[in-house]
Amino acid sequence: MKQRLTSICTVLATVAAVLVGGIVGAPGATAEDNGVGLKPLLGWSSWSFVRRNPSAQIIEDTADAMTTSGLTEVGYKNVNIDDFWYLCPGSQGPDVDQYGRWVTDPTKFPPGPNGENGIAAVADYVHSKGLKFGLYVTPGISHQAVVQNTAIQGTSYHADDIATTAAEKNYNCKGMVGIDYSKPGAQQFIDSWAAQWASWGVDYVKLDCVGSFDIPDVQAWSDALRQTGRPIHLELSNSLDINNATTWAKLANGWRTGGDVECYCGPNGSSYPLTDWSHVSSRFNQAANWAPYGGPGGFNDYDSIEVGNGNNDGLSLDERKTQMSLWALAASPFILGTDLRNLDPTDLGLLKNTDVLAVDQDAIDATRVYNSNGKQIFAKQEPNDDEIVGLFNTNGAAQPISTSTSALGLPAGTDYSVKDLWSHQTTETAGNIAVSVPAHGVALYRISPDHNPTQAPPNTTFALSGPGPITAGQPGTVTASLTDNGDLAAKQVQLSLAAPNGWSVTPASATSFAAVETGQTVNATFRVVAPTPSLMFQTSTLDGSASYTWSGKTKVSVPASTTAIVAKPVQPPYRTFSSATDAPAAFGQDGDQFGIIGGGADLWNNADAYSAIYLPGSVRTSSTIDTTVNSRQGLTGYGKAGIVVRNDMSGSGTSPEGVTLLASPSSGIQLQWNSDGDNYIDSVTPANGAIPFSLPIHLKLERTGANSYAGYYSYDGSGWYAVGTATVPGQADTQDAGMFVTSHASGSTAQVTFDGFRVADGATPPPPGPKSYEAEASTNTIAGGARISSCSGCSGGKKVGYVGSGGTLTFNGITAPSDGTYNVTIAYCDGSADGRQADISVDGGPAQLLTFTPTGDFNTVGTMTLPLHLTAGSNAIEFFNSAAYAPDFDRILVPAAPN
Repeated sequence: MKQRLTSICTVLATVAAVLVGGIVGAPGATAEDNGVGLKPLLGWSSWSFVRRNPSAQIIEDTADAMTTSGLTEVGYKNVNIDDFWYLCPGSQGPDVDQYGRWVTDPTKFPPGPNGENGIAAVADYVHSKGLKFGLYVTPGISHQAVVQNTAIQGTSYHADDIATTAAEKNYNCKGMVGIDYSKPGAQQFIDSWAAQWASWGVDYVKLDCVGSFDIPDVQAWSDALRQTGRPIHLELSNSLDINNATTWAKLANGWRTGGDVECYCGPNGSSYPLTDWSHVSSRFNQAANWAPYGGPGGFNDYDSIEVGNGNNDGLSLDERKTQMSLWALAASPFILGTDLRNLDPTDLGLLKNTDVLAVDQDAIDATRVYNSNGKQIFAKQEPNDDEIVGLFNTNGAAQPISTSTSALGLPAGTDYSVKDLWSHQTTETAGNIAVSVPAHGVALYRISPDHNPTQAPPNTTFALSGPGPITAGQPGTVTASLTDNGDLAAKQVQLSLAAPNGWSVTPASATSFAAVETGQTVNATFRVVAPTPSLMFQTSTLDGSASYTWSGKTKVSVPASTTAIVAKPVQPPYRTFSSATDAPAAFGQDGDQFGIIGGGADLWNNADAYSAIYLPGSVRTSSTIDTTVNSRQGLTGYGKAGIVVRNDMSGSGTSPEGVTLLASPSSGIQLQWNSDGDNYIDSVTPANGAIPFSLPIHLKLERTGANSYAGYYSYDGSGWYAVGTATVPGQADTQDAGMFVTSHASGSTAQVTFDGFRVADGATPPPPGPKSYEAEASTNTIAGGARISSCSGCSGGKKVGYVGSGGTLTFNGITAPSDGTYNVTIAYCDGSADGRQADISVDGGPAQLLTFTPTGDFNTVGTMTLPLHLTAGSNAIEFFNSAAYAPDFDRILVPAAPN
């Protein structure tokens, strides 16, 4: 701990050496001067939760909730409508009025009592609550306006005079085309649109789908909003190019630096969960890279704050604090995406934390001063010389993070008060600041000079380590440590540990200490034993407490926690083994379900590090081994899980290796083996990525002779595809067989579950699976704008996209041995929020409309199986959608016989 603190402080001291008087946020680029956006906006947007279904009632109810919840009192003022407020009949583009501008959907937003536009009526209601109102638009002009050749208000020009043939992005409705701003009437068209919105009472415009090629549109909207005479905030979205940061700052009041923070991972298109950790943690690098470009007049926008609906946020409590802390340090807008009508009380308390909001509202971007091993530190100096520092832990387990006032550039020779902006507790430090930060958590502090350190308790670091993954009924060890960072001694120190019901906790060392002096650390160890969990792997939280007094004053209590993964014991005749010494392994069994948690650098060439559950002596010279890889957590990149067969499972690195049949996110499904009789695996088939997969995946390894093996995989456990064969010298007549995991990430574990494990005598080639027809095959017809593109998760690494809206894909030469109904499986990618649709037709027959389940992104493959009537011989299967885009297509699988 002490050595680590020194190294971190050395790094920070180096950074501080080039800074004077504290770490100061970088000055913003020249900002938009339209009089708005002087501080980051606090408000709400309809997209994250409401998405496709905004309505007058929802917006008005949300405005009510913003005021009655007390959010308005602490600064939240904006109520913004995102997409789907206008009429969109299809991919021909939004409906337009006589001047080519989008038409309000009167069903969602009925006209007001005096016939005023429905959006204007809602804006009036929002204003009546003392709030501001925002609306959504995308670049260009609707194709419908061009077809109708609508007039441009106040000019003699028409839509056809200014439109280009290039498509403009509109993520959902489609049908927007470009504008040539060199043409007379182009700017006047945007002016008329902006004037209309100003007359409706719009205070905020989100210009979505913007890229570097849209700078003329951004310029036009910036100029148009300014000429209305109404102060209107202009926000740009999304994934803006940092190379044009100064341009965004000159023309707009905010700009989205990345993609959507929403995960779009809810079941059946549900908005919940709103996000997940990966979408929040992706903003750390954005906040660091974009820091120089935000400031009064225009701010870096890291997307919606997804805090407000408890577990439905998709984030743990610590992750919610992390999101708010990072956004506040980065002076990002706080635009809530949650349902304000159903606020979680705990989340509401977070959102109303004025100490944290003040960090955001200082309009200063923090600088990232440390980034290593899952530890990130951001800091900035306030106008009053206070320093704000955030210590972030992006790892999946608690870990200590340290800095010091000198490393942060603060003057030496004085003590400092350290105010925790989440707990609101203040302590004093002689200089060191160190804390155990929970997984995906944060410690957010305001640091200021303290000229009377006796007025606050000493700052301390209390942390728990261990027990790691443990097996039920077997002992583990937890160590509690307390370090005094203050000028004053911590006295009457008591360290304790509490565990859930059924656990036993026994102190294994002293737990009480008369005093802990400045810079001193004390430790206490506890022996813990967990009961058998209800699940194969169950995570439990152990809570520690350090209590102490200071200068004879009140008692202070400091909490800390650690997690333990408890496994159900593996039952005989199965055994367990791990050669992955870089991280603790755990093994679980629940009936026919098995689970392995393990690390390991690799199982390849000079590495033989893995964790396995196995059956000793179960394989003969003719045997078949089956299992199903059911789920994975933390298995990424070239991490591996599957079947391993070798002479001695516990002979890692000391006896001949054998053969593995594995599934790997980056490698795909492969057969790997030892080709020269030594102690390591060194051969593979097929090449990396040749057989991508999605879980669950069935694996079958057959030993067909003394030194020969064959691997197969299946999507359904009944029809099988060959992976390859291997000749493996030096294999004994009797071998061990098991399930294995290697994380390929030294020091980090992966968790994999397996469904069933069977070893049987005999080796007969399994029945073949359905025939695969690739979408990108040269025999297919790809027309009307559809095109082949790369796809990391697709078979063969390619897919066909842009099907629909004129694009079509026809699989030709689909062979059927006889007339009949075949269960055809479609492999597709659908990164939309609610699921796309496609029409399917066989041999030009009647079309059938299919609705696909979203897969999360356009590189993740999902499948749909449906019955299709095929005729004997060659068939053609066409996919199309005349109204909108369909999913992207990877391939189709056709069984060898009808149902």
